[in-house]
Amino acid sequence: MEGLEGDEDATAVDRLLRWFAREGADLPWRRTRDRYAVLVAETQLQSTQVARVVPYYVAFMGRWPTPADLAAAPLGEVLARWQGLGFPRRARNLQRAAALVAEHGWPPAGRLTDLPGVGPYTAAAIRCFADGEDVLPRDVNADRVVARRFPRGWPGAPGRGWEAGQAVMDLGRTWCTARAPRCDSGCPMREGCPAAAAGTVAAVTPPRRAQGRYAGSMRQRRGALLRELATSGSVSARRDAEAADSLVADGLAGRRGGRLVPAGAGR
Repeated sequence: MEGLEGDEDATAVDRLLRWFAREGADLPWRRTRDRYAVLVAETQLQSTQVARVVPYYVAFMGRWPTPADLAAAPLGEVLARWQGLGFPRRARNLQRAAALVAEHGWPPAGRLTDLPGVGPYTAAAIRCFADGEDVLPRDVNADRVVARRFPRGWPGAPGRGWEAGQAVMDLGRTWCTARAPRCDSGCPMREGCPAAAAGTVAAVTPPRRAQGRYAGSMRQRRGALLRELATSGSVSARRDAEAADSLVADGLAGRRGGRLVPAGAGR
């Protein structure tokens, strides 16, 4: 019985890969297997929609195409170009990671999480999307697809790890969505889907972590100061002293007298 179930899952993966070959999205970071490019894309994609990331990724890679280029850039400029993506700490960590890679080279696959800002998911993404390993990066989209369509666990795709990882991401983004999944509207994986057949799609979907309120939050206040800083080059710290202190403490801005200035410019 286990063998038959394993064969069914392998057949489902083959069908997923055939669908991806026909319908897979053409995204700029899919045209390279460069580890640095994958790291940039995955960092920008954290908590940010794909369509929003595309122009930022293209501009970022055009400005800093190598780890050494990014490592040498003023942090203030990096943060200014990051404006609109949110979570500016990601940009700082990305630059710190680039500096380590530029100086020491890439760590081995098992130690990618030694790089600043690289957690288990991003490490798996580098291994899959840059190195081609048969490792499925498990973000909320992948967890949702696996829980619904492969409840016995992801069966793997030996020799086709890159395609499988990208296919799962596309399926989760376009068909097997968190809200209103399109199970009976032509989903390419509907045939044999245990959750769809049993009517348990909602029940087996992993719960998403609740996000805190954005309006009036420290994140919003910090973002407002950073946007003004990127536009004008300095801003009064008295505008929001608490948020200003937080930005300086995180190394995302400097202080010159009573004003915030771009990171690295304070004295």
